[in-house]
Amino acid sequence: MKIDLHSHTKFSDGHLTAEELILRAHTMQVDVLAITDHDTVAGLETAHNTQAKQKRPLKIIDGVEISTNWHGFDIHVVGLNVDRTNPTFLAQLEGQAQTRKVRAEKIAEKLGKCGFEGVLPRAMALAGEGQVTRAHFARVLVNNYGVGTMNAAFKKYLGKGKRAAVKAEWPSVETAIEWIHGAGGQAVLAHPVHYDMTAKWLRRLVDLFAQAGGDAIETAFPGISKDKQALVNELAASHNLLASAGSDFHFPSRWTELGKNLGISSNLTPIWHDWPVVAGVADAVNQSAPSIND
Repeated sequence: MKIDLHSHTKFSDGHLTAEELILRAHTMQVDVLAITDHDTVAGLETAHNTQAKQKRPLKIIDGVEISTNWHGFDIHVVGLNVDRTNPTFLAQLEGQAQTRKVRAEKIAEKLGKCGFEGVLPRAMALAGEGQVTRAHFARVLVNNYGVGTMNAAFKKYLGKGKRAAVKAEWPSVETAIEWIHGAGGQAVLAHPVHYDMTAKWLRRLVDLFAQAGGDAIETAFPGISKDKQALVNELAASHNLLASAGSDFHFPSRWTELGKNLGISSNLTPIWHDWPVVAGVADAVNQSAPSIND
């Protein structure tokens, strides 16, 4: 069974529409897929409607990825099985959208001072009905202003401490966990080795996350080395956190693909261990083992 609990659509910084993402999940033989757009659940209804027209079973997990701030680091907390209609939760996410809008305006102003005039309307056009993210600005710099790559755009302009970096007023990690639990979901610390922090700081982060009531940590995701995965596995076990796995899929590439290389350690308990929906899908595909890609 293929389970992928981290993916994005055009409602945040993904390149596929919600419909296209569902169809690709079928192509890649994914059985359980969480859609976790940044600070929005707007794509979920379309995803469910698309799946309702398919013959092949696919369980969609309602999710979100909430941006937070911790000691100057932008930390992402994934929410899984959230109630996408919860009015309080929707209001909290609307606050995030406003924060993102203010940040986008400030980024555009700073990029203008770097000589890149007119980036905001281009970034908004790329975002469409979704939210403007730093990735949209990076794409604009690559597509329209001669910056070589997305990575170069972040390294020179958009990354932490760079010329067009803007510190957003995100909520705390504890607040994001509270919001997710309030919406009936489980909180997952996303891609823990992607925050450019030392092992000492990562240990502090995981400790805080666990003490604040976080439920799980991603232990399998693209780009994680064996050494760092061993560290994350150790942290998950020592803090009694469940294990989650997600491709953080934004678009097809040689490095990331839905459901690819997401095996978790047999020594950890997967977050889906008690999800009835997973058992149901397993029955549908005539497989019973609740582990992935083993």
